[in-house]
Amino acid sequence: MASRSARGTRLPQWYVVVPPLAAVVLALTWSASLTGLIAAIVAIVLVGAVLAAVHHAEIVALRVGEPFGSLILAVAVTVIEVGLIVSLMVSSPETTSALARDTVFAAIMITMNGILGVSILVAVARHGLTSFNAEGSGAALASVATLAALTLVLPNFTSSEPGPVFSGTQLAFAALASLVIYGVFVLTQTVQHRDFFLPVLPDGKPAQADDDPDTHATPPTNREAAISLALLLVSLVAVVGLAKVESPAIESFVGEAGLPQAVVGVIIALVILLPEFLAAARAARRGRLQTSINLAFGSALASIGLTIPALAVASIWLSGPLELGLGPTQIVLLALTLFVAALTVIPGRVTRLQGAMHVVILAAFLVLSVNP
Repeated sequence: MASRSARGTRLPQWYVVVPPLAAVVLALTWSASLTGLIAAIVAIVLVGAVLAAVHHAEIVALRVGEPFGSLILAVAVTVIEVGLIVSLMVSSPETTSALARDTVFAAIMITMNGILGVSILVAVARHGLTSFNAEGSGAALASVATLAALTLVLPNFTSSEPGPVFSGTQLAFAALASLVIYGVFVLTQTVQHRDFFLPVLPDGKPAQADDDPDTHATPPTNREAAISLALLLVSLVAVVGLAKVESPAIESFVGEAGLPQAVVGVIIALVILLPEFLAAARAARRGRLQTSINLAFGSALASIGLTIPALAVASIWLSGPLELGLGPTQIVLLALTLFVAALTVIPGRVTRLQGAMHVVILAAFLVLSVNP
């Protein structure tokens, strides 16, 4: 009772205040034309709403347990990603036909190189040569590679539609294949072979499910979970709405700066993946590199496996083509990322060299996004 009453006397935390604040800002700016300081304030509130949504999704996920917890978190992030993409595509269909491709590809580059590379560097700097479970990590990497090739590379080589575009039947198959692979992966990770995705013990042997401290973590109460569920829904509505309000300002900024439209996709991916980035770095600092790898590969897999099906459904109402095929430079970066990631995963242990290579590949992606 004491701990509960102490918890109840705390002042509202930022993640409690931000969702209703974002809803108020949305109501005040829904039909307004944003410029200057107001656009900057809305952008800050939008980022805060994204962080709050992911936080509340994690609380609900802890309460319902696996595998439903992972699904709730992935669906919440996907709603945010799809909402941002669709809002921008609706506002400017003539210039955003490749926005979905650019955002998903940016998410892959950020997760597979940024989150993974930084996590390796943090873990090695603090704990030296660091081991992880290569079986689970290899399965996750294979899933990411399969989905990336089917959805982002294959459209360049089909002939039913001109350009890097799937036909309706091909897009439906890609969406279904994405859902199947993602669903089987979640089942494998959380039910059938959960031990493959748990941290490695100091003696180099894989931990068992009972050794995972997260298994014994005290779940939130029903009341806390219900409040977080309500705030999660408010956050998701606010994110999608604020994205629509902010989209003209984002496009104007990119245009005035003389940057390619692909930079918009990079901005969206950075905003969406910020919570995962911070969580992965914290886990690596605690010596739980396997958790960081799970976050990196799991985020990449969700970004493809759930976003592509959602956009396939949204394309029914969207005007204009849905360009998914990557350009030559992007294909080279994707192939290099998957090749280096495979060499990183196979040994089951890493040094700072692997982390540095992934970070350099991310830097190359960012430079080529701004200056293709």
